[in-house]
Amino acid sequence: MIAVLLILIPLISGLILFGLKNESNVKTFALFASIATLVMSLLGLTLLKDKYSLDFNGAWLPMLNSRFHVALDGMGQLLCLLTAISFPVIFIASSGSSYKNPNKFYALMLLSQAGLMGVFLAMDALLFYFFWELALIPVYFLASIWGGERRIASTFKFFIYTFVGSLLMLVGIIYVYFHANQSFDIQSWYAMKLNPNTEEWLFWLFFIAFAIKMPIWPFHTWQPDAYEQSPPPVTMVMSGIMVKMGVFAVIRWLAPVLPDATYQWGDTVSLLCLVGMVYASLIAIQQNDIKRLVAYSSIAHMSLMCLAIFASDKSGMQGAMLQMFNHGINIIGLWIVADVIEKKYGTRKISDLGGLAQKSPALAILLVIIALANIALPMTNAFVGEFMMFNGVFSSYATKYGIIDMAVAGVCIILAAVYTLNMIKKVFYGNSNALTAGGADISFNVKLSLVIIVVLIFIIGVYPKPMLQLTNDITDAILGRMRTKI
Repeated sequence: MIAVLLILIPLISGLILFGLKNESNVKTFALFASIATLVMSLLGLTLLKDKYSLDFNGAWLPMLNSRFHVALDGMGQLLCLLTAISFPVIFIASSGSSYKNPNKFYALMLLSQAGLMGVFLAMDALLFYFFWELALIPVYFLASIWGGERRIASTFKFFIYTFVGSLLMLVGIIYVYFHANQSFDIQSWYAMKLNPNTEEWLFWLFFIAFAIKMPIWPFHTWQPDAYEQSPPPVTMVMSGIMVKMGVFAVIRWLAPVLPDATYQWGDTVSLLCLVGMVYASLIAIQQNDIKRLVAYSSIAHMSLMCLAIFASDKSGMQGAMLQMFNHGINIIGLWIVADVIEKKYGTRKISDLGGLAQKSPALAILLVIIALANIALPMTNAFVGEFMMFNGVFSSYATKYGIIDMAVAGVCIILAAVYTLNMIKKVFYGNSNALTAGGADISFNVKLSLVIIVVLIFIIGVYPKPMLQLTNDITDAILGRMRTKI
């Protein structure tokens, strides 16, 4: 029942929150609900690892031959753990902030968590689609009601992109359903064999929907505006967890279902990923806005994960799975720091800041660690994932351009170091100015959230073996279905 409880706890807690009014009670209840979800996730990784606890298959829509089938395999456990860790960290970091109608704000946050858990757990395509939409709808309302001055325009753009992607995916799901013995079950989809020509056009119905969510160039333009205008906790959810829906869906629902098309279009997708990495990295270097710099940084990192998946190599695939977790943790840390700076100094402009390390030494130390992890410094979590992804791209059997792909991606890693270290230097070091001279160190709740992230960075960076073991079997299973004759 662990798989079901990971959905039910945030879902029921979110519905209860609509009835609470006191802001302090609302925040406390939301935090305890997220901690309870984290406890369930940890139990599924440790004590309750039997099939009864991790797999539930019950009746749902019998007239459509669709079942409420949710299960925790290695990749699902990794991403459910990311979701379960992220929400308490986000709630702790934002506990000092006030929002209009806090009960509705935190209720929608928990409902989005329930949707995210469902996406990572669903083993039925129609159920997957249901949770895909459930995760997006609360975020739409959160961004449009509690966002910045340009929230309506940015949210509308986000809605149009995701709506078009969801519609394309729904068409693809219906088509596959009728060719998989009228079943939405994932095993029926894996056993299905389509004509290669059919796979080629069907591939793009799914891939565009998933590419929008990651996002991959040129489907990315909704992202910087949405991240900038959304409330900070919502931005953290979108950037830390929600974009992983796209990467996850490619691994779970695209590559093993349409293996011939995945191989056929692999070089095309890889080219899109490389263009996106270079483009996003160059734009990030030019940014004077901390939030937009982090947003473009995220595009580059997600593109690398997608590139590694289409390399069709075990090292690359397993590295992408691990990096989904690592990137989620690291990027949430960067968003927390960006939010603290904006609230404390009233600006996100890098050129307006300077010398923050003198006034906020704890913030400076924690940010430097998180930022160095984000550019994959050895001994940090991202180093392991990026090394495996680069190894996978270099060793790829699916393309004859592996060395070129790795070289271009390697240049982007250097560019990431340039814009990240430049931001640290300009914001935290040098002389303070009139704006930053009166600054003070960060509050306890922000320190606690950042310390949790830093601890995870070092634990995974030094000892990644448990997570690699967790994803080993599912990696072999997915690649076994992706293998095509060259």
